[in-house]
Amino acid sequence: MISTDVLVIGAGIAGAGVAAAIGGRRDVVLIEQEARPGHHSTGRSAAIFIQNYGNAVIRALSAASRPLFDAPDDEFFPSPLLSQRGILFVADEEDRPHHDELLALSEGLVPMLPADAATMVPLLRPERIAAAGYEHDASDIDVNALHQGWLKKARRAGARVMTDAALLQAHRVGNRWKVETTAGEIEAETIVNAAGAWADVVARNCGVAPKGLVPHRRSMAVIACPAGYDCERWPLVSNSADRWYFKPDAGRLLISPADEDPVEPHDAFVDDMTLAEGLDRYQQAVREEIVRVDGNWAGLRTFAPDRTPVVGFDADAEGFFWLAGQGGYGIQTSPALSAVAAALILGDEPGLALDPAMMSPHRVMI
Repeated sequence: MISTDVLVIGAGIAGAGVAAAIGGRRDVVLIEQEARPGHHSTGRSAAIFIQNYGNAVIRALSAASRPLFDAPDDEFFPSPLLSQRGILFVADEEDRPHHDELLALSEGLVPMLPADAATMVPLLRPERIAAAGYEHDASDIDVNALHQGWLKKARRAGARVMTDAALLQAHRVGNRWKVETTAGEIEAETIVNAAGAWADVVARNCGVAPKGLVPHRRSMAVIACPAGYDCERWPLVSNSADRWYFKPDAGRLLISPADEDPVEPHDAFVDDMTLAEGLDRYQQAVREEIVRVDGNWAGLRTFAPDRTPVVGFDADAEGFFWLAGQGGYGIQTSPALSAVAAALILGDEPGLALDPAMMSPHRVMI
């Protein structure tokens, strides 16, 4: 029997971040059902920090997270976490209303002439660009460096990280949780549910009512940069209606159909038809035919019904804390969410210009 103050379930970016943020103020055990931390969504993310992304809560969390990305603690993050990439939004006539709405709601997104957009990314067909906008400060995130840095910080503060330790069931006895895992029994005062796509499954196994969290598949294809183009410093290019996007990566292009198909939690894989339809939409926007797809993968992005993270103690289950539902924003909002979650667990003030009640597990989610 392992005894601890805080048991964090899930060693992806959310679990590692909150374990690091608790930072020696409580005894922490971090468990992961897979053989290594970050096997699922965290390890499959081609993340880019985009301020103009998500609803108002997500944008506030992103703004609060930016300082850590800009000035990380070099003891745990010895190399930069961000590298400037930029994001270019483009729309054809059909998607023009989506583009206009995007511009109206965004900060730092500058309108661009269609001809200038085609010059910036010459792979694009100029005749397919009716409107464009550019966000210069969008930056690639070194997801592995962020994740490993937090795991290092958590371990240095005394946290124990256990892999191949799936939660089987848990129940409350007095003021403690008794937890059965595939790696043995654990006793804890507080459970932190940072299980990503499996968050509602974990809740049910703890006898806690689920919150309607649904994993959605996001697919990615890999092709070589078309011959004759120098794509390395191109921005990420996204359709303004979120029908496709592509991003340069080490001489390749990562292309996504921007799919969000609801699925059960699983080790995600690509749906061939969804990927083919997305690649066709991409193909219509660019000059060069896809000659060969070199690879593909899929990950899961888990959303609450209102697409806002679920963060806080469950009012009906003592000592059960939710840190889930980050959707496709989990990497870029993780510094702020880790700090807020740790503050709520420890009984401190969150120190965020955002009412934590907006992320409460018991808010009305529509």
